Amino acid sequence: MNGPAPAFSLNHADLLQRRLRVTGIVQGVGFRPHVWHLARELNLAGWVRNDSAGVEVLVEGGAERIEAFTLRLRQEIPPLALVRDLSWTDAPATGDLSDFSIGESAAGQAATMIGHDTAVCPDCLAEMFDPADRRWRHAFVNCTHCGPRYTLTRSLPYDRAQTSMAAFPLCPDCEREYRDPADRRFHAEPTACPACGPKLTLVTPDGQAIACDDVVADTLRRLRSGQIIAIKGLGGFHLACDAHHPEAVRRLRERKQREEKPFAVMAANRASIADWVELDEGEAELLQSPERPICLLRKKPSADDVFPDIAPGLAWLGVMLPYTPVHWLLFHEAAGQRSRCASALTNPASSSRGQPAGTAWIEQPQDLVLVMTSANPNGEPLAIDNGEAVARLAGIADALLLHERDIVVRCDDSVVRQVGDPGLASIQFIRRARGYTPRAIRLPRSGPSVLALGGYLKNTICVTRGDEAFVSQHIGGLDNPAAYGMLTEVTQHLLDILQLTPTAVAHDLHPDFFSSGHAMALAERWGVPAVAVQHHHAHIAAVAAEHEVSGPILGLALDGVGLGSDGTAWGGELLRVDGPRFSRLGHLAPLPLAGGDKAAKEPWRMAAAALHRLGRGEEIARRFPAQPAAKQLHHLLQRSLNCPSSSSLGRWFDAAAGLLGVREVMAYEGQAAMLLEGLAEQAGAIAALDKGYILHDNGRLDLLPLLARLADETDPIHGAGVFHATLVQALADWTERAARQHGVHTVAMGGGCLLNAILSHGLRQRLSALGLTVLEARQVPPNDGGLSLGQAWVAMQQSRYA
Repeated sequence: MNGPAPAFSLNHADLLQRRLRVTGIVQGVGFRPHVWHLARELNLAGWVRNDSAGVEVLVEGGAERIEAFTLRLRQEIPPLALVRDLSWTDAPATGDLSDFSIGESAAGQAATMIGHDTAVCPDCLAEMFDPADRRWRHAFVNCTHCGPRYTLTRSLPYDRAQTSMAAFPLCPDCEREYRDPADRRFHAEPTACPACGPKLTLVTPDGQAIACDDVVADTLRRLRSGQIIAIKGLGGFHLACDAHHPEAVRRLRERKQREEKPFAVMAANRASIADWVELDEGEAELLQSPERPICLLRKKPSADDVFPDIAPGLAWLGVMLPYTPVHWLLFHEAAGQRSRCASALTNPASSSRGQPAGTAWIEQPQDLVLVMTSANPNGEPLAIDNGEAVARLAGIADALLLHERDIVVRCDDSVVRQVGDPGLASIQFIRRARGYTPRAIRLPRSGPSVLALGGYLKNTICVTRGDEAFVSQHIGGLDNPAAYGMLTEVTQHLLDILQLTPTAVAHDLHPDFFSSGHAMALAERWGVPAVAVQHHHAHIAAVAAEHEVSGPILGLALDGVGLGSDGTAWGGELLRVDGPRFSRLGHLAPLPLAGGDKAAKEPWRMAAAALHRLGRGEEIARRFPAQPAAKQLHHLLQRSLNCPSSSSLGRWFDAAAGLLGVREVMAYEGQAAMLLEGLAEQAGAIAALDKGYILHDNGRLDLLPLLARLADETDPIHGAGVFHATLVQALADWTERAARQHGVHTVAMGGGCLLNAILSHGLRQRLSALGLTVLEARQVPPNDGGLSLGQAWVAMQQSRYA
């Protein structure tokens, strides 16, 4: 599209030509119109176009104006854009250009990336709730500043034909906006309106359309009555119910077979959650950010009174705000119902539907709170296809709210928490997915392309390109064929988008994981090396990679389990990591896993193991009378039958929880440790136990004296507080001693145990006070969701040294 020709006042000899290359997230975010506006403002001629490398710009004009253009090109970018690199070359002007135009996209091997999905922007909300606007209550409103990107794109360049919106031809009005550089929907690839876009449909569990005057109003009515509704979103379906309806929450737990695992809730705004969670300005900003993650917020005492079965026993509640137009329509309808009720009290003759006009209602408190949980029955991947959702969710949902826009790739909600001291706060990922994937992570150096396939639990994959790492959305546990399928699907999608064939494939050291087997099969198919990376080495390497650290560091790796290089189960490790190499400096004293793998799910078994080590094995049967195997376990421990040892910190948490009577058998992974943390939050500040641990000269840290104290503790809250305080002190002293001995003063902390807020905060403060530089996972989760990044970085460095 050409604009009016600039009126040049300089002679041809005074003009300069500059060709600029812009890389980063610069496609599908309004970057070309931004360039067009800037060039027109500065009276420059030339053109701008997308290509596989990013955005290419050519301008001609006066040297001062071109310098101003170049400076502002980086500084004044659209809201969703991210300029990574800006380079240019200069040449004499040709004088052949008389205007500034936006050119068609050029093909080629990809060196750019698709943007992430984002929440509806304020401008689109204003249109959506303006009765005079043609997009009034339009369920698919978006523009270049908001909406889906990653989950509807099949390949680059990012054009409508490469997305699932290719099936919806634009109407004349939308076509005009799409072609107008002055319009914020210029080349907004997902754009549409009620005349030409997808439609909402409410269907029964067997897929039959439900006749109703207003799909949104009927959906809300059903939610209010206690029904469970499957709602199609950006990266998959949610299962939703009214959080204020205890019977609906109970049925959802029962039907989804999710007995006690916490649910997340969605509320209209921060005012609606003020009574039941603590929320500072940093958390409010994170909650309201365009990425719209689920934020873990500290509960107020009233939270469990209002929502007793949402996150039972935990100190944190997962909360998110609306991010799709459909979400906003549900809350808009609820605001209308509230308005109608108020109107009926003052004017009984009123019969208007009362849907509020404008956006003032968005900031007003609402009583509607929805449980929004992933529609992934039996722990399988999210449902994304309409037919698939009907088939898989029929036994769970009472109705399904569908639409016709295909979801190209599954992408669950991200889960985050604010960490750090006030003024220095940052975010910690529990799960990295929608809103952040596929944002690139810059590596310390460039290297060959590597594919890393992660571990067994909380799986992600990672693909590197040059000095960038692209970590996939959360895939989850690889314990079922559907999850295997998602891993292969996500791998192919990411490789297709990046247009890469890896030169190596990295995987976990454990050979029996599906990800390891698949990695070796791909490596054989492509004729490239398969690189096995030890689990805890990968945890620390992930932190080093995102902090762009290449030199020697100490690694404090604290998690549930990972196969060690000696063939035993590790999980409480002090490592020295230097690029692709590591050495084990120390580890937690091992505890026997009484009953093998069962011990990871039944904390009473770890408590029994602790009692055995304390010489108090005869107490096992008396302490755990509800466990049929308790009598037999004492004898198994005495004879070391089916009791392999593990240095896992996660199992020490389980032992503490079992001894304190917090939990004997877990309903979900990590429950005992999470409940223990919740009790410690109640305890407040407690001093560490004197002589609560032993530091051995061989680098072993033994916490048995601490467990001896807990075995006689009668107050679980106090015991949980003592456990956390002593553990922090023990780990900090252990690490500081190693730092002095080995002359390394930078410590990277990784592993799932670092999701414990008390532990991570305490270690951060204590190690920093001891003069050590502390590095933590900030761009990926510290748990196994970050393993693929670490594996990829190790494999890249091995290739460099090969």
